[in-house]
Amino acid sequence: MSLTAAVLVPLPVVLPLVAAGLALALWRHPRAQRIITVAALALVLAASVGLLVAADSGPIVVDVGGWAAPVGIDLVADRLSSLMLVVSSFVMLCVLLYSLAQGVADGDEEAPVAIYHPTFMVLAAGVFNAFLSGDLFNLYVGFEIFLAASYVLLTLGGTGERIRAGSIYVVVALLSSIVFLVAIALTYAATGTVNLAQLSERYAEIDPGTALAIQLLLLLAFGIKAAIFPLSAWLPDSYPTAPAPVTAVFAGLLTKVGVYAIIRTQTLLFPEDSVVDDVLMWLALLTMVVGILGAVAQNDIKRLLSFTLVSHIGYMIFGIALASEPGMAAAIFYVVHHITVQTTLFLVVGLVERRGGSTSLDRLGGLAKLAPGLAILFFIPAMNLAGIPPLSGFLGKVGLLEEGVAQGTPLAWALVVGSVVTSLLTLYAIVKAWNKAFWQTAPVEIPADTRLPRGMVGPATALVAFGLALTVVAGPLYSYTERAAATLLDGHTYVDAVFPGDSDRGQGESVEVATGDADAVETGGGTDG
Repeated sequence: MSLTAAVLVPLPVVLPLVAAGLALALWRHPRAQRIITVAALALVLAASVGLLVAADSGPIVVDVGGWAAPVGIDLVADRLSSLMLVVSSFVMLCVLLYSLAQGVADGDEEAPVAIYHPTFMVLAAGVFNAFLSGDLFNLYVGFEIFLAASYVLLTLGGTGERIRAGSIYVVVALLSSIVFLVAIALTYAATGTVNLAQLSERYAEIDPGTALAIQLLLLLAFGIKAAIFPLSAWLPDSYPTAPAPVTAVFAGLLTKVGVYAIIRTQTLLFPEDSVVDDVLMWLALLTMVVGILGAVAQNDIKRLLSFTLVSHIGYMIFGIALASEPGMAAAIFYVVHHITVQTTLFLVVGLVERRGGSTSLDRLGGLAKLAPGLAILFFIPAMNLAGIPPLSGFLGKVGLLEEGVAQGTPLAWALVVGSVVTSLLTLYAIVKAWNKAFWQTAPVEIPADTRLPRGMVGPATALVAFGLALTVVAGPLYSYTERAAATLLDGHTYVDAVFPGDSDRGQGESVEVATGDADAVETGGGTDG
């Protein structure tokens, strides 16, 4: 591990937190806030690209405070976390630029500037910390950081509708946090550690019933955050009420952090559990079908996209439940695709609302003639979401379907059929929205002279181009996700990186432990590497 690569690891967490502090201190200077926050995310993106390249040679581990695991906190950048950092930092940078142009952060009634910039940076720091976390409790801290920030962003403006939606979101998020904290407490009581690398070895040594209980609690906590059916009812009522940039980053990223946590824990801590994998398959099927049926019934584009968001989480869970390298690779590829496309669509819908005055399909129409550029910006990611070939959504779904057919179990075949039906219904819902909003005659007059700010169109266009770029580089990207999946399912690569036998990082022992002082340290604790 090179020193340069090690220096890059903490930057995605440190830079947004520093930017948040500076933005709060400069609350009277909006221009300075914008420069600081944009620069911070641009630097995080650059650091993430560096980590993406460096982590392809093996996980990069940094001991926070100089204390090695398991006593200290580790930040670990492997292929999966580095890929998530690159995609999420680029998406958040585009959303921030979009929000600046929209005026969300310019002191208007939608979002007070003194609050928006620091909160957005705290949200970014929490997301990035969750991706890099090397132990369960630090993962919990990352979750709480971005959840606290999300409460503020969701209720910006203080309207009754947003307060109501924010209240639902807070209650559900707190419930998932409590479940997660209970799981962490049980984990430490049973194993004496919360370090992920050490847990991968110790879970096999504890009572199987206890291990299963902890696994189910973790899945429950992460399932709420990822909006897996039947834990997804809160999402369609919470996300559509926020400003377009906030909804976009929530839809694109926050649920994927829950999916990431499921991938990390299932592969590292519970690599061989066919019973739970079967349960995940059923949940994936129900999430797909129930979510897309909800989308078909909607007449508001924001709510329609919120239900498709729930539905397509099912594809990711399908790949995880397959518990194989091809299935995991396809799931990771689909996560990258969906973060990009879902965020893009919500930003474009923000443009639709600005141009047409509403997101209700009963009030929109004729936008293809009034704003042909906007029609293209909506059409491309919409078709990508539906899985039209040769776009990245199609490639990810094909990977999942191929592995489902290869496994050939009745449950896998049910998921294959469910995936195809869900994709067709997604296409139907998207085409319905397209016809009503862009082709049919508007039931109410839409002003012909409304112009969209270039600063809003630019970031949305950049995300559309990024989604198309995923198709262009699908071969190398899919190869990268295959290597990431191989590392995840191997497990030893991660553990050996955190606890290298010849490391000069130490073994995480205090002086008392190293000298065997029985009076200072209780024998048999969880501090042995």
